Amino acid sequence: MVKSVGVIGGGQLAWMMAIAAQELKIPLTALATPKDLVAATATHMVGTIGQLAQCCDVITFENEFVDLAVLEAVQADFVPGLGTLMRLVDKLYQRHELTEILIPVPQFAAYAPSFDLTPWSLPVVLKARRHGYDGKGTAIVDQGDCLQAAWQSLGSVPCLVESWVDYEKELAVMVARNALGEVCVFPVVETEQVQQVCHRVIAPARIAPELTDKVQAIARQMVDYWDAVGVFGIEFFLLPNGRVLVNEIAPRTHNSGHYTIEGCHTSQFAQLLRVATGMPLGSSAMKVPVAVMVNLLGYETATSDYAEQRRAIAQVPQTHIYWYGKRQASRGRKLGHVTITAPTHDEALSLAQRVEKLWYPEPC
Repeated sequence: MVKSVGVIGGGQLAWMMAIAAQELKIPLTALATPKDLVAATATHMVGTIGQLAQCCDVITFENEFVDLAVLEAVQADFVPGLGTLMRLVDKLYQRHELTEILIPVPQFAAYAPSFDLTPWSLPVVLKARRHGYDGKGTAIVDQGDCLQAAWQSLGSVPCLVESWVDYEKELAVMVARNALGEVCVFPVVETEQVQQVCHRVIAPARIAPELTDKVQAIARQMVDYWDAVGVFGIEFFLLPNGRVLVNEIAPRTHNSGHYTIEGCHTSQFAQLLRVATGMPLGSSAMKVPVAVMVNLLGYETATSDYAEQRRAIAQVPQTHIYWYGKRQASRGRKLGHVTITAPTHDEALSLAQRVEKLWYPEPC
């Protein structure tokens, strides 16, 4: 009998998960509102976590911005488990645990208002320990006397301080692990950021095979260490000397894995559903030579569905456009994405540039 899956959240990640659930014929219920994007594809909608637990065999997450204390009181099977989430949602705890197993990370320390930056090289990065994403919850500090003001600008929430990393590339990898301890690692990709928001994802990454092996081995080590069950997005810095540092871990499907829908035999969303329902893991191998994902980011404050631009983008060959139904645009907000498939990196990136010229009024 096919298990039913619940998802906490109603945005684009839940929506794409619901599309994959339809293809796999898995009933999916969302804890969301009828106005949320997932409403168009979910099998059912509920309004409380209690209702979700009653009607689903297993519950997963669109994001990690959840109240763990509330979830602990619910009798349900969660993927990832709440114990895993407790160890991963706090970036400071992430750093400490990775250091314990000798996985390299940037220099870090817990922040306190009396924090002394004297021994540190500037600039440094101040990060909220929880709820930061797409540049939110992060501040770059290049003068020691600005650190406390930066902390206050982040809402005076618990933070950590990290050393600034002069990286050559940013890399990412999706990894799945099921309840049997079987691990499936997706291709390593390059991510390109604009103002700390992911702009492009290039799959596979244009790096040496031994670096690919190193990143994938670290991903396996991490999920095995945590005995983690689910799908996880892991971000890395590649340094000029060839070293890699782990930047962050997301205990869920991730923006850097959207390319897998067209690019891989099993998408990140289908893989999570397979893990949650006990189905065998699918192949994570690429089914096309190259895939490039371009985020359609807001570049203005406006109310629009950008229909004309979307129609123009849809005419670009080898493109697949996803629109998230958000009519309120703001700078850096993810409004949709486009995946381009091609036989070579050069061709895919050339098509990506065409898409970007149609979307953005000025070069990024």
